[in-house]
Parts: sequence; C-alpha cells; structure tokens
Amino acid sequence: AQKWLMQAQVSPQAWQFCWALLSPEKVPEIQYFGASALHTKISRYWSDIPTDQYESLKSQLFSQIACFSSGSKMVLTRLCVALASLALNTMPEAWPGAVAEMVRVFQEDGGGVDGRARCLALLELLTVLPEEFQTSRLPQYRKGQVRGALGREWGSVCPLLQQLLRRTDSPGAVKARVLRCLSSWVLLDVPLSESEGLVHDCFSALPDPELFDTAVEAIVNAISQPDSQRYVNTLLKLVPQVLALQEQLREAVQNGDMETCHGICRIAVTLGENHSRTLLEQVDHWQSFLALVNMIMFCTGIPGHYPVNETTSSLTLTFWYTLQDEIMSFESDKQAVYLQVYRPVYFQLVDVLLHKAQFPSDHEYASWSSDEKEQFRIYRVDISDTLMYVYEMLGSELLSNLYDKLGRLLTNAEQPTSWQHTEALLYGFQSIAETIDVNYSDVIPGLIGLIPRININNVQLADTVMFTIGALAEWLADHPVMLSSVLPLVLQALGNPDLSVSSVSTLKKICRECKYDLPPYATNIVAVSQEVLIKQIHKTSQCMWLMQALGFLLSALPVEDILRNLHSLITPYIQQLEKLADETPNPSNKLAIIHILGLLSNLFTTLDISKQDDESADGSAPPVKTAPPPPGPNPVVVVLQQVFALIQTVLSKWLNDSQVVEAVCAIFEKSVKTLLHDFAPMVSQLSEMLGQMYSTIPQASALDLTRQMVHIFASETDHFPPIKALFELVTSVTLSIFQQGPRDHPDIVDSFMQLQAQALKRKPDLFLSESLDVKAVFHCGKFAHDLDNHTHCCTELLPHCSDVPPLARVVQEDGKLLVQAVLEGIGGGASRSLMDQFADVLFCLNKHCFSLLAVWLKEALQPPGFPSSRITAEQKDNFSHQILRERVNKRRVKDIVKEFTLLCRGLHGTEYAAEY
Repeated sequence: AQKWLMQAQVSPQAWQFCWALLSPEKVPEIQYFGASALHTKISRYWSDIPTDQYESLKSQLFSQIACFSSGSKMVLTRLCVALASLALNTMPEAWPGAVAEMVRVFQEDGGGVDGRARCLALLELLTVLPEEFQTSRLPQYRKGQVRGALGREWGSVCPLLQQLLRRTDSPGAVKARVLRCLSSWVLLDVPLSESEGLVHDCFSALPDPELFDTAVEAIVNAISQPDSQRYVNTLLKLVPQVLALQEQLREAVQNGDMETCHGICRIAVTLGENHSRTLLEQVDHWQSFLALVNMIMFCTGIPGHYPVNETTSSLTLTFWYTLQDEIMSFESDKQAVYLQVYRPVYFQLVDVLLHKAQFPSDHEYASWSSDEKEQFRIYRVDISDTLMYVYEMLGSELLSNLYDKLGRLLTNAEQPTSWQHTEALLYGFQSIAETIDVNYSDVIPGLIGLIPRININNVQLADTVMFTIGALAEWLADHPVMLSSVLPLVLQALGNPDLSVSSVSTLKKICRECKYDLPPYATNIVAVSQEVLIKQIHKTSQCMWLMQALGFLLSALPVEDILRNLHSLITPYIQQLEKLADETPNPSNKLAIIHILGLLSNLFTTLDISKQDDESADGSAPPVKTAPPPPGPNPVVVVLQQVFALIQTVLSKWLNDSQVVEAVCAIFEKSVKTLLHDFAPMVSQLSEMLGQMYSTIPQASALDLTRQMVHIFASETDHFPPIKALFELVTSVTLSIFQQGPRDHPDIVDSFMQLQAQALKRKPDLFLSESLDVKAVFHCGKFAHDLDNHTHCCTELLPHCSDVPPLARVVQEDGKLLVQAVLEGIGGGASRSLMDQFADVLFCLNKHCFSLLAVWLKEALQPPGFPSSRITAEQKDNFSHQILRERVNKRRVKDIVKEFTLLCRGLHGTEYAAEY
C-alpha cells in the first residue's frame, strides 16, 4: 500500500485528486495525504506546471491555508510547506515580493476566520519558508538567487515579528510561534545588526516559563551564525544582557531547576565560544568579557553531581578549549597580557574541574543506575581531556600545584580526608601524564613517594592509583630505582578481580617500558601472574594482556632463564591441553582449548629477544643493551617444536571447527610476525601441516598464515621448496573448490586473492611452475566478493607480464574478459565506491599492455547498449581515447572513470553527482 501511495503521489493524476482529498468532509489523514501530494508535485515536478497556471495555483493554496487555519494543524503545515515551495520556485522573477504579499493577504479580513487563527497560519507559513529553502532541491545557481531574494524579504518579516512580540495582548501561543519563526530566519544568515532588536526582545521573553525554551533557541541560533562576528557593536551590547541573566541562573540553581540552568548556560557558552576572539580583541571592554568568562566558570562548577543532579557543566568544556586556542594564537607580546589575566582563571578552572570529577559518597553512588555511572565515566574522560589541554597553557606549574595539594592532603594528620578528594587529584595527574611527556617534571619523584602513603580503601581510588602508575611507566624506565616502591602495589592489585583492567594494563605497560630493569623482579612477577591465572581471577581479555606482559618481561632475560620460566608457565596449560585433546569434542572443551591457544599466541606476540625495538628517542641504538642475539634456536621455536605434535592432535580432532583452526593459525602467525627469520627451523614442518589441513578442510585462516609465510620466506633459497610446494597445493585445492561453486566460500575467495597478490609481489617465480594453473587463478578474480582484493591482485599481476611468461600468456588470452568485467562494473554493475579500483586496473593495463588494451576496449565497447543503454557510440569512443591517452597521471584516469560511470547511470549533472 505504501508503495502504491508513493506512486500515486508522483503520478500526473495527483494534480486532480489532491484538491478532492482536501475537501472538508474528509478525515485529517486523507487531507494530509492530499497536501503531501501537492507538495511533492510542486517541489519535485515543478517543470510540469505551465507558467500560465502559477497564479491560480497560488490563490488556491492561499484559500486552502485560510480554510485550514482553524482546522488540522498537520494539514495546515503541509499546505504551508507547499506554498513555500511554490514561492521558492517563482522568486524573484515570477513572484517578486512574495513574503510581503503573504503578510498582506493574511492581514486583510479573511471571510469569517478569526484574526488569531489567521495570524498563526501566517507565522507557520513564514517559519517553514526558510526551512523549505534549506532542504530544497534547487540547482546551485538558483539557490544563490533565491537566498538573495529571501534576504531582501526580511524587511517585511522583521517589523511584523517585532510588533507581535511587543504587544502586551499577544497570546502566548502567538509569541512562541514568533520566536520559532525568528529561529528559522536567522539560519539564512540574516545580518545580526538587522535582527538585533528582535534578539533583545527574546531576552525579555526569558522570564516567561512558557516562552523560555523557544527564546533560548532563537538567541542561540542568532548569535551562532558564522556571519555574526562581523557585527562587533551588536555583540558588545549582548554581553551585558547575558550577564543580567545571572540572577535568574542563581535562582534556578537554588530551586534545582535544571532546564533553566541549561538554557541560560547555553546562551552564555554560545556567545563565548563563537565570539571569544572578537570579544578578546575589544581591549576597552576586557572587564565585561572577563565577567562573561566567570559566569561560564560558575556554570562549569554548578553544584551537584553530573548527570544526576545537574547536566549543565558538560556544555561548557569546549568553551575552555576555544578560549585557550584564541589566547595562544595572539603574537607573543599580546599573549603575555592576556595570560596575566587568564592564567589565574585557568588555575581556578583546574580546581573546579577536579571538584566536579569527584565521585559522590559510596552510599549515593550505589543508588545510581548503570547508565548514570557510564555517563559519569564519559564526563570524567571529557574533564581529563580538558586538563590535558590546559596543561599546554599552565605547564609544569600545574603539576607542582596538584602535587602540593596532594601532599597537604596526605600529610595532614588533623583532618581526615575523603578518598574522593585524593582520587580526583590523582586523576588530574594521570590525565596529564597519560599523554604528555612528564619526564622533565621535578615533582614526579615526590608523587611516586606519596603513592605508597595513600590509604587505599576503595575500588575507584585503587583503580586510579593503578592507572596513575601505568601513566608513569615511561618515567619509571628512566628512573628504575623507583620501581621497588610501586611494583608491590601493582602485584598486590593483580589478585583483586575488581581491579582487573587497571592492574593488568599497568603491569603490561611497566613490562613493556621497563623490561631491561625488571630481571631482579622477574621471579616474583611470574609467580604472582601464574597464581592469578591458575585461580582464574581475570576475564579472558585480561588473561591475554597478562600473557603479553609476561612476553615483554621474559624478552629481557638470558635464554636459559626464558626457557626455565616458559617451562613453568606453560606446563600446566600443556597438560590441560593434552587432556582436552583426548576428550570427545563438545562446546565446553572447545572454549577451554581456544582459551589455552589464545594464551600461547599472546605470549608469543611480545616475546622477542631481538633488540630491534629499543631505539632511543634520537634514533641511535641504546648504549648498553644491544647484545647480539644468543646462539642456538629461539626459545619460542624450542617451545613450539615441543608442542607441535600436541597441536597436530588437537587439529585432527577439530579440523571442522573454524574457530579452533583460527586459534591454531594465530599461534603460528603471531610467532612468525614477531620472530621473522628466527622462525626458519619451523618452516618445513609448518608448511607440511598447513598443506594437510587445507587439503582436508579449506579455511581462510590457513590461507592468511600461508600469506605470512610467503611474505617472509619465499625469497630465501633454503625455504623456497617447502613454500613453493605449499603455495601450489593451496592454489590447486582452492581452484577445485571454485569449480564446484565459489559463492559458498566468500572468505576463502578474498583471502586467496590476497595470497596471490602477496606472492606476485614477493616472488613472481612461484608462478613459473608447470603444475600451477595461472589461467584459472586469473579467472577466479571474477568470484571475489571483495572486488578490492581482486583489483589489487590484477594490479600486482600486470607488471610481471614481461618477466613471467605464463602470466603474459594468460593476460594475452584472457585480458579482454577482465576489461569487459571492469567496463560492466563501471557501467552500473558495481557499487560506485569501487570506481577508483577499476581505474587502477585500466591504468595498469594501459601502462603494461598498451597495444592490447586499445584492441580490447574497441571490441568490448562495440555491442550497442554495453555497458549501459544511456551511452552513445560517440561517448564510448571519447572514453576510450581519454583512457588510452593517460599513461602517467593515475588521478586523471580516476576522474575519467567517475565521469563515465555517472553518464552510464544517468546521474551526470544531478545534485546526486555533485556529492560524488
């Protein structure tokens, strides 16, 4: 029914039936459909209306609006939108002074319709006119003309709105509609100087609760127009008006009236945020701007806990960024003057923000919903970002300031402090240390000294202590002597499930940054970690992080210590895995197997005994720590060789399960990525296992691992034979699947295309083999769901036409099919987002097979109606010539393809194309 109604609206008959549907005896839903059909015809099919009918259509609409002015509100609005659309299509030529005429028609005495209803109908019409303009489908050149014409009509709208707002006998409903109308017009960039009087009237409307929201909206819209900063004098007059709202704001705070607080704060912030530069530059008025800044500070520090007792403070945070940016962008002598005034303000801001970041009492926090807790968490992150930003202005003095406060709190024996206070100060520190290099700060040693004095009796406080230590991990790497005072805290926290995320992520940071200073603590760290892993205190993802932490830690130990620790760490899991491998597969032991395989692969991700990642900041190698890698096999390889047979047993049982296969492949993939050439002793074993796995049940993860192996080992003479054998096997197995029906295996198609592209890139010799069907590989690109990967494979393949004879043969025989497929996609057979990839293939063909491409394009474009029935033979020729001309400029080829696809799809020159 919906589809049929949509078709009815756009049909030629709509002109007749829409008026019949508007007749008074119909129900409002039917009348609404009639009015909507009218609007659709006028806005989208304007060209169907003969010029001599404009006048009668207009007068019919006027009389319908008059009839409905005391009828259904929704039908009235649709009719107003239809008349607005007609006005936009006829301004300024066919209907000059449209708005003035609308005002006149409705002010004349209209047959028995009461004045108030007529007045509301006129205001509705004037409100929807600019809104309709914003969403209209006018072509670009008309938009400019009509915007100009509407700007000239403001002269008819403004006096009417002022008169209605200022009359004491105007009903509330009329005033509210006037304010909405003003909001709508200022979005057309009405100059602020011309709406100044009305904006003042909006301020007068703020004490009226019924008009408050619409008045706020109108003021905010007027002063946030991009153009409004040109009217400095008007802005200066607005500042005292905003400051005069402070009394109303204080009352609202006392009465707990959140809506009023919110609205007044929006006005103050909008003025400050949009015009801080202009107002800062008015040096003679510095005190009134400072007063505005202080008013916004009051809003930032509004009493109550966000988001439960107040929602206003979060509105102000971007203002503080903006003001700081403006101050810092002045040249240095001016900046110094502003900093004198505003640095104290920003120190005060830090106090206010840290006060707002405090948790409520435990009792109150327990009563919050999970949604409120989450909003509060996000709010604290915003405060944290603001503090980090403010550090740019206040510098190290800010850290000293926080350190002094914390020191006083923790050493003052008389006054017992609340944990909330301590936590907020630490949170401030952590916010800055997390992203800013605090290595030069002289207060950090003192801070680290204070941390053990904190009485940690609460989860939130403990979390923040952990994250603060984590944020200082880089500093600890430069001052390893301080590790002994914080590491025990971290290890103790590991045993507490409530501190899971913070303690594990902090240990991981310390193990990553300080690994060369941790050997004295290694035994202890491994023992505690093993204990919490056995007790299963942490969720899966934290267990994985913990294994990564241990990988970093072990990397810095001598090889025999690594092996000893690995042995004690992994043995319980290997025993468990042996037991699981014997059991009949079922869902619960599957999860346990995946968990153990995940632990191993995360451990091997970071266990790297080469010293490649430890360059110091200036790019030179670190002084003491570069020892040549120890002789003998890499510890990870030793362990993998020991468990290889067990992993094969697990695989044989679970070969049907893609998640288990993925987890097995991940162990080797992570190890290959970390060890690179140290993985060499495993290459032939792994290649053989992968081949068997893939031939039995092909899975994408095996292809991805093969791709890694090809990437690292295909160019090495010793490893070329097993890699070549694996590559050929995988390719032939995949091609036989494709013959049965590639549509069932989209993930395999895409991984396969990526593998082929990698092979072409690293070692084109892989394609010289007699047993490899290059032609079939070339064809399977047609099945790639992810055309991205296929085109990538083609662009890797084409440059090798000259040096790999089998490839040259295939391209000569089948290149035309590729060109046809690409043209079909451009003609409309594929998503427009793929056009750049198609352009890459054409560009590549042009570069490496120019003479062939000329023939193929000519032959492929020969049939009429291909690649689209909208294209003429001349346009096709033009496209071919343009493509063949461009052998250097890839960007230009992309533009030619985009142009052609729009012609093929009938979108050329439309607004749809303009967005493209």
